[in-house]
Amino acid sequence: MTSPHLRGHDPESLAALWPDLPLDAGVARRVVSRLVFEDRDDLDGVRGLSRAHARAVLERGRTTRLAVIDRRRSAVDPFVKYLFRADDGRTFEAVRIPLERPRWSVCVSSQAGCALACAFCETGRLGLERNLEAWEIVEQVLTVRRESPERPVTGVVFQGQGEPLQNYEAVIRAARILREPCGARIRGGRITISTVGLPPLIDRYTDEGHPYRLILSLTSAFGEKRARLVPIGRRYDVPELAAAMRRHAATRGGPVHLAWVLIAGFNTGPEEARELARLFRGVRVRLSVIDVNDATGRFRATGEAERSTFLSALAAHGIGFVRRYSGGPDIHAACGMLGSLALGGGPVPATA
Repeated sequence: MTSPHLRGHDPESLAALWPDLPLDAGVARRVVSRLVFEDRDDLDGVRGLSRAHARAVLERGRTTRLAVIDRRRSAVDPFVKYLFRADDGRTFEAVRIPLERPRWSVCVSSQAGCALACAFCETGRLGLERNLEAWEIVEQVLTVRRESPERPVTGVVFQGQGEPLQNYEAVIRAARILREPCGARIRGGRITISTVGLPPLIDRYTDEGHPYRLILSLTSAFGEKRARLVPIGRRYDVPELAAAMRRHAATRGGPVHLAWVLIAGFNTGPEEARELARLFRGVRVRLSVIDVNDATGRFRATGEAERSTFLSALAAHGIGFVRRYSGGPDIHAACGMLGSLALGGGPVPATA
């Protein structure tokens, strides 16, 4: 059996691993701080941990790193895509996102590939290879932070390869480590988990009271129409998704967060805005509008006039929205384009 990876544990789970070692809550926090916050592989001088016990922890657990096999900077914007390879040869990606203030956010993958086969998504065409472990998700963030120290990493979005809620335990564990004061110290409200819609797991997430932002990628307010693009929509219809998200917002407070992949001639009509208003009547909604990115050319981004008409319809029905910029299309770093490819832009060194 593979030994546990030490960067895949928060202080509580780490303290429970080996009852025969003196890993009380305080010592466990200091170990996590050394491995995650300080991003080191040693435990030298950790207060409360003798040399013998430090050696035992490192012998029983792993501190291996992901291999970065390619880094690409977009030629059109400051986005950088990382291509990682795990020990078993699986590959997956993360994207370094520049924010308006001088800081970074990181778009992380939660799976190698994806099983949901959304029609407009390159990752969905790969199929699912496996779930990522919590440490593999954390390491994506640590790599960006390590190689780009000129700005702090203050945000994480689980919107890369994979459906996060299908890897629920590892995603929640990784988010907890990233949020920990002894971990990556990223505020819970700046960690976003994106899902295409699995109501039982949305309900579980709501009941467990996690502090991270949950966003549903809806793309159409009509079930039959949505199912043409998102096959899981045949199992979970839009009203069921709306009910789960309404319950989540009522329990947590704040708006219902939705993502909308804007596709020319498909989901830009006034009837979509009207149906959204009906589904979420009495609930505040924040709709993130993202232009489709489809390298196959099957789905096209809207023109300015079509987009403006749709946004005006949203406003007329009281639906709050924000346009999201999805960067790095030339290096396949934009939303929907992560296919474990190294192309476009320019290679960058590890210190970039």
